Amino acid sequence: MSEPISRIVVIGGGQAAGWACKTLREEGFGGTLTVVADEPHDFYERPPLSKAVLSGDASLPRLFPEDDVAGWSIDWRRPKRATHIDSHAHTVTLDDGERLAYDRLLIATGATPRLPDPRWAEHDDVLTLRSWDDAQRLKRRLADARRLAVVGGGWIGLEVAATARRLGLEVEVFERQVALCARSVGSEVSKALAALHLRENVVLQLNCGDVAITPLASGVRITSDVHDTQADLAVVGTGVDFGLELAREAGVATQQGIVVDQAGATSVADIFAAGDVTQHPVLGQCLQSWGYAQNQAIAAARGLLGKAAAYDDPAWLWSDQYGTNIQILGTPCPDTRCVVRQEPQGTSFFYLDAADRLCQAVTFDQPRHIKLAKRWLAARRVLDPDMLGDPTSNLMRLR
Repeated sequence: MSEPISRIVVIGGGQAAGWACKTLREEGFGGTLTVVADEPHDFYERPPLSKAVLSGDASLPRLFPEDDVAGWSIDWRRPKRATHIDSHAHTVTLDDGERLAYDRLLIATGATPRLPDPRWAEHDDVLTLRSWDDAQRLKRRLADARRLAVVGGGWIGLEVAATARRLGLEVEVFERQVALCARSVGSEVSKALAALHLRENVVLQLNCGDVAITPLASGVRITSDVHDTQADLAVVGTGVDFGLELAREAGVATQQGIVVDQAGATSVADIFAAGDVTQHPVLGQCLQSWGYAQNQAIAAARGLLGKAAAYDDPAWLWSDQYGTNIQILGTPCPDTRCVVRQEPQGTSFFYLDAADRLCQAVTFDQPRHIKLAKRWLAARRVLDPDMLGDPTSNLMRLR
């Protein structure tokens, strides 16, 4: 018989950590629940940071009501950092020297923004957006700025660009690839994203190559292979580095992220992982999405308690830009063809494999189509391309 679990330590204070803590208590864990977080705030959502918070919402976008979090009796260590995991002694060492003993450990260390040039971090007019404090700093700067340069044409960069345009700033986006969000969507969707921003008078510098940022007496100069400009400030959204150091030093297997099974267990006994820092157990890649951070963490919390858990949901994320809701289900696959369905409400892009089964669906203001696509993806349904693309056809017939 296994030893009873009385001490669980969670490293990380983000959305995955929050959902894990909530689930642990709801599943009946009554022992000591310690959370090591490098921010002083309660669990909060990150998606509003690039939208509502930058637009003026002054309140922390709490993940859960304050009273609920208080009721979980969390033994907080914040703002603190974990510096070492001893998997043999079952201890976690913090940056102040304190050692925490655990029976089970959850690593939810997330990711940090990646800067192409580390020297950019020294410039006051170069900012990134990941945390609540980042959003507060950027919001203050946007209030006094006239021109914004966005380095990186991915989802976070485009959301910041959209918010800044709504605030009245002139915006220029620099993307080294030939298309926007090219790693996560097909060329048809990339073109639709570009059209959305061009309609709002955002200047797009695509296929611009490497970018250099030089501080000026006031603002920055952005120089690329094809164009250079000046701006009051620059926001960099060029990807992230996953928080793998602790896991690697503890002997936990990592690839792009921490390797976990469908219950969130790692290669080391009694160590589990959740959220952005983990690879999807089926897809084998890290997914930075609200849905993954929530649902995979719920499975990992059940796994921590030795209960049945099997996370294998498809990738799903969403973005709001200029009032348009964009949803992405699934991941890009090679050798697919795109079927475009245009309706007055919005446009949907369905990517089908050679057998006419859905690999990915991307919708603009068509949430109903995403609900249907989830069923098709799960059932590996063979679809009729002509029916998919005909806006007069009833997609409910494909349920």
